[in-house]
Amino acid sequence: MKKLAFVGGAAVLAISVLLIGKSGNAADHLDSPSLLSSAGGNPMADIGDVYAWMSSDGSKVNLAMTVSPADDGSLHFGPSVQYVFHVVDYPGATNADAFAAQGTERKVICTFASDTSAQCWVANGSTVLDYVTGNPSATTGITSSSGKVKLFAGRRADPFFFNLGGFKTAVGAVETNCGTGACPGALHTNAAGCPDQIPATPTAATLRAALTNPPATAVGPCAMGQIDCFATFNVQAIVLQVDKSLLLASGHHLLSVWGSTHMGS
Repeated sequence: MKKLAFVGGAAVLAISVLLIGKSGNAADHLDSPSLLSSAGGNPMADIGDVYAWMSSDGSKVNLAMTVSPADDGSLHFGPSVQYVFHVVDYPGATNADAFAAQGTERKVICTFASDTSAQCWVANGSTVLDYVTGNPSATTGITSSSGKVKLFAGRRADPFFFNLGGFKTAVGAVETNCGTGACPGALHTNAAGCPDQIPATPTAATLRAALTNPPATAVGPCAMGQIDCFATFNVQAIVLQVDKSLLLASGHHLLSVWGSTHMGS
């Protein structure tokens, strides 16, 4: 049945942003217990990243959302959480036109009965443009009857790469040289309040070395010598491929994408 059932009275529990052609917010991979508690305590509603990119031939939009950061294999998709990609189409054939224009949002909405039973809609308001349902857990995924929407959902390696140990080492080195009080302390700042001068100690070369080399010591949760802190992490992933015609009007070329999760009240 192709009923569009957006969760009524749902609360947005987690949002992650990736904008094509516009600025984006930070990724989210290691939530504190207090933040996860504010998301209903359900890691399956906790977004790690949202990704969006075009197919090589430019005919399809690929969308991916990762949830359950540091997934341990015990969690599963189910009916308590709804997943939404918000895709905004901006009119205009050039970036200048598109950035000056008001966009039109379409939604790609996915719900799950279990790991092996999913359904997703591509919707423009209350109008369903396409629909796919079935078992999304096989590597090949499932395809809508029109062939315009493909879906995979399941456990995968976390694609996020970050030298978190090196970053924490660099931050710690700067913080110890901020002067009296908390950073920025005595450091000169720009109009945004950010330090704009590297302290004499540590040097810029020292900071670059910390950020680009494997950490010499373990910096939790990163192991010593592991430049990609998330190399051994897993996530639960929802991956869709949607025909561009369902999301982008003819003559337009710019989309922005963000994602949200919702739980019934």
